[in-house]
Amino acid sequence: MDATTLGALLALVGVLSGSVVAYLGKRGENATTRMNSEIDQIQEERDGLRQRLAERDARVAELLKQQGDDYVLIARLRAQVITLGGDPP
Repeated sequence: MDATTLGALLALVGVLSGSVVAYLGKRGENATTRMNSEIDQIQEERDGLRQRLAERDARVAELLKQQGDDYVLIARLRAQVITLGGDPP
């Protein structure tokens, strides 16, 4: 085997190995891009759920305050019924 043939074979091996490395690198890049996209979607969903949870908690607090106000009003009305000589239920 002369030097030209040996050089050509080494060049071929180099080109093929470079192609394999480039192919595998691109696959890795695509996988990383997909993973980042999935993580972004999960974070957006999480943020939306946190906002909905905060809104729900605010509504629950509002309803609990209203319930407390209703209990005070009921107690006041019962006291007024008793003052007027009635028998509250």
